[in-house]
Amino acid sequence: MAKLLLENGRDTLNLNEVAEVGTGVQARTGASGLGLPPVAARWLEGAGDGAKYRGRRVLARDIDIPLDIVGRDRNHFKRLTSRLAQMLAGPCTLRMLEDDDTDWHTEVVRTGGGDYLYGVDTTGNKDLQTVITFRAGDPYWTSSRASQATVGAVIGGSSFVSSFLSMPVASSQAIGSMTLENTGDALAYPVWTIVGPGDHFLAVSPTGERLKWDGELLAGQQLTIDTRNGTVLDQSGANRYSELDTAPRFWSIEPGVSTAEASLLNVTAASKIVCTWRPRKWLVV
Repeated sequence: MAKLLLENGRDTLNLNEVAEVGTGVQARTGASGLGLPPVAARWLEGAGDGAKYRGRRVLARDIDIPLDIVGRDRNHFKRLTSRLAQMLAGPCTLRMLEDDDTDWHTEVVRTGGGDYLYGVDTTGNKDLQTVITFRAGDPYWTSSRASQATVGAVIGGSSFVSSFLSMPVASSQAIGSMTLENTGDALAYPVWTIVGPGDHFLAVSPTGERLKWDGELLAGQQLTIDTRNGTVLDQSGANRYSELDTAPRFWSIEPGVSTAEASLLNVTAASKIVCTWRPRKWLVV
């Protein structure tokens, strides 16, 4: 059975603690906003009847979580409410933890709620009921488990990665077909890590979109291309975006299993291309 957690860099609140040990912070029934996020559809209205659909934008999601706070005594109760207040003072992470210890999470900020009626929701002794309203700027739920595929150098016709499809390649070239399995139900964005030496990196999507970088990496140097944020940084944090080819396509990975290709020229046995992505979901249950 899945449970909710709230966490930041200093603390973690198990929102199933009352059910497990009798005291703590408990998410009650009635939570909303965990399902499909809202969307803004774009329509083109002409002179004729009706309108034509022109796409949509997924909006930030609002999440309401009813909470029950139960202390062993008044001092413990005050510590629990203080922990909750500090957790909600800034951005935090809401996690849906599965039985296998994997989770789907989203970053949230409290936008409302947290009030109570004295004598109804609490007597100020050792329990309180309230509702917290969060907003998640990223409307999708992201997996804690990253997926990865790697292409190694081909030196003298022998590939370091035996799992890739056999392809005729020139010496000193890293090239291969990558199997990309997106276990979520929304688009996933790959992060490309290129380890030098090598130059002229190319990643071709399953549908033929091309992401090409024309720079050069020396031995020990590394490049990271984050397709979600559209950044290209080397190991020192220097911006190498200007070395991308004209009109680069930061393509994403569709749900399911697909095949992409990646290559790098003028490599050695130390060179490699690593593709990492985290599946995402529209909703969690």
